[in-house]
Amino acid sequence: MRTIERDLAALQQSGLPIWAEPGRTGGYVIDASASLGPAGFTLDEALAVLIGLGSLRSGPFRLSARTAARKMLAVMPDGDAARAVGLASRVHFLESEDDAVVPVEFAAALRGDRVVRLRYAAAGGAETTRDVEPLGSIGKDGQWYLIAWCRLRDGVRAFRGDRMLSVEVTDERPPRRTLRSEDLAIPYGRLRPVIDD
Repeated sequence: MRTIERDLAALQQSGLPIWAEPGRTGGYVIDASASLGPAGFTLDEALAVLIGLGSLRSGPFRLSARTAARKMLAVMPDGDAARAVGLASRVHFLESEDDAVVPVEFAAALRGDRVVRLRYAAAGGAETTRDVEPLGSIGKDGQWYLIAWCRLRDGVRAFRGDRMLSVEVTDERPPRRTLRSEDLAIPYGRLRPVIDD
């Protein structure tokens, strides 16, 4: 019994919301808000989610996209999940043979709220090491860009994910900065957020 209690205590310390009811008739329960309930996706919605997650295969969020797809399918009724997978297997992406894979650390740089040390190869091949303060990300035509305040250049810069030779998230918290659309100086196209209100 002590081993079970130690294991449960370790899970609680790791942040899993486990509640204990003491006493002879007590027990342990995981907070319902920490688990996935049955997904009420229609077939078209499930297919759209699988296609969206599948489009991230070479991007910085590929590992999370893969596990998110598995989790979504796991909470769907077996028949619906099988139909969604069957339909998704008929959808393909045409990708370049030489598409470089973006380091998964790119995602950590974006969510970490920390200064990031990049070893970066410029378009001409010159390598630099830069400390940057991540502000956001842009995806365009299969390329992923980390938008960041570059301390070396003292301004906002876009760093292409496939040119990142190494990404190290430091312990330093950057000052709060606001990214303005005019800071990006995008000559063509329009920015669209991932989630529209």
